[in-house]
Amino acid sequence: MEKIAIIGAGRVGESTAQFLAKEDTCRELVLVDVREGAAEGAALDIQETAPLFGFDTRLSGGTDMSLISGAGLVIVTAGVPRKPGMSRSDVLDTNVRIMDEIVDAALVHAPDAMLLVVSNPVDVLTWRAWQRSGWDRSRVIGQAGVLDSSRMAAFIALKTGFSVKDIQALVLGGHGDAMVPMLRYSTIAGIPVEQFLDRESIDKLVERTRHGGAEILALKQTSSAYDAPAAAIAEMVDAIALNRRRVLPTVAILQGEYGEHDVAMGVPCVLGKGGMERIVELDLNAEERTMFDQSIGGVRADITRIQT
Repeated sequence: MEKIAIIGAGRVGESTAQFLAKEDTCRELVLVDVREGAAEGAALDIQETAPLFGFDTRLSGGTDMSLISGAGLVIVTAGVPRKPGMSRSDVLDTNVRIMDEIVDAALVHAPDAMLLVVSNPVDVLTWRAWQRSGWDRSRVIGQAGVLDSSRMAAFIALKTGFSVKDIQALVLGGHGDAMVPMLRYSTIAGIPVEQFLDRESIDKLVERTRHGGAEILALKQTSSAYDAPAAAIAEMVDAIALNRRRVLPTVAILQGEYGEHDVAMGVPCVLGKGGMERIVELDLNAEERTMFDQSIGGVRADITRIQT
């Protein structure tokens, strides 16, 4: 991919830019932020690490949305962050307005781009971006499941003492509290995790994963998580930019899959040069279906809220 744009040069945006640049994911990387000097300063700081990390990506930054012109992918990390005690839905109203402005700018300056939404609440904002842009659903996706799955895998590794390289976790549904842990597809060296941990231990791991972001926010106080979210973004961008056609949990617009229509939800997707190329439908059992429906219900409630 020749050019990638990141809207929002806060901690998540800046960390994402560092990960992408370090891996030479694109030739040109631009950051845009409403704060004067923030994006330009972040871009210059990262650029100066090029000789140390050995990458040729050229970075720039500024406040003008026209800088995203020609981008093949626009990553949206901009928005009001949560504060301790706040839910992701608490920042919905403000972040919807920000998302609308970004989508309108993308329609003018990068009409052929793909859009990767990271800002919270990501499920609702992904739906909003798709609905406002009028783009095909393959071009508008959100990041959530890769992060939640990574958190769950990390906690499994910490609990069992096994190498994280052998651990595969899968989380679907809404981000955070509304996630749907797919324990049947969470394994250690291909062996179901239930073979290594009892139900009580697994339940505690799941609960910790649900509140993974809140735990970090409560500890840091002055900022939410940014390294793990940025790494999750980079994983998805790598799959798209290099056409790896990886199966990754992605916030996608459902149009009949899982029996749902016109709603954004985290589901397994094939990511490649066409963006979201295919949704993988899993046969959910009764427990998984109940959690999935509850997650869908929460997203639909927020969608209704922003439409009224």
